[in-house]
Amino acid sequence: MMSSIVVEPIPNKCFGAVVTGVKLNQLSEDAWLQIKSAFLSYGFLVFPEQGLSVEDNIAFGERFGSLEFGGLPMANVFRNDDGSYGDVIPLDDQRMKTNLGNETWHTDSTYMPISSKCALLSAVVVPPEGGETQLADMRAGYAALDAPTQAKLEHLSAYHSTQYSQAKDVDNFPSVNQASIYHGEAYLRPLVKVHPETGVRNLLVGRHAFGVPGLSRDESRDLLAWLVEFVVSDQARVYTHHWQAGDTLLWDNRALLHRACPYPYDKPRVLIGTRVAGDPASELAYYPSDARAQAGRDALADELDVLRAESAATAAQAGRA
Repeated sequence: MMSSIVVEPIPNKCFGAVVTGVKLNQLSEDAWLQIKSAFLSYGFLVFPEQGLSVEDNIAFGERFGSLEFGGLPMANVFRNDDGSYGDVIPLDDQRMKTNLGNETWHTDSTYMPISSKCALLSAVVVPPEGGETQLADMRAGYAALDAPTQAKLEHLSAYHSTQYSQAKDVDNFPSVNQASIYHGEAYLRPLVKVHPETGVRNLLVGRHAFGVPGLSRDESRDLLAWLVEFVVSDQARVYTHHWQAGDTLLWDNRALLHRACPYPYDKPRVLIGTRVAGDPASELAYYPSDARAQAGRDALADELDVLRAESAATAAQAGRA
């Protein structure tokens, strides 16, 4: 029996589709195969009016592979023991500082030994305005570069670290904790990635990337910033999802950038997040025990020293103003 699933490309965009005619918590094998094919083709899929539970999010995520985590709240409010949501998290709490950092373009888990395959969010509570999620197509961005630029990037890499991105983007220097995303490591990844399932080439950049070996600090920062700006400069390569409670959004971390948008932080915003781990054959940089890891630690320590000095100079100048 054929599925009634409908996949409609996003108008005026080079990627993305809206999927209807299916319930993700009641997937037939035929519907699952269509969703998987559409996911690889379009890069992200929107599923309106799903109303998935935490368990549903986990089950759907597990269809794509082993999970980094499943059914966790991506929220600006505390979750109570009974599963309800209560007080707004203060802006000076590290969780909110991390949330604010994620309002800058990034891809998930490039700061871990194994970067993420894909991720999904399901909306539970949305603010009255703002709080959208944006995605950008790094496949189309790479394809639009001229041949000399593509050739220049072919053999370049960058380190990836959340400690770097938090310091640069929101002047936040969290303490090192090996059990957290602020673990003191930085992982070297190529600027040009070949998608392991489609073979399509795309850029691998975003807020976590820094320190391109072989370039000066200024050259590296300018290049990485320019590449992100180039990807998002064409509105055909950028999609903004205006959340409705019950929506589910799925995207390919191996091909897209994403970011959250600002909103009134005194208003609740609750999304349920599930992240699928990448295949080590294609997404592993190296483990902390690898000899290559020390170069990343050194690069990160040097960069953080510079960022702390810049932050202190800015604060001192503001104090004199």
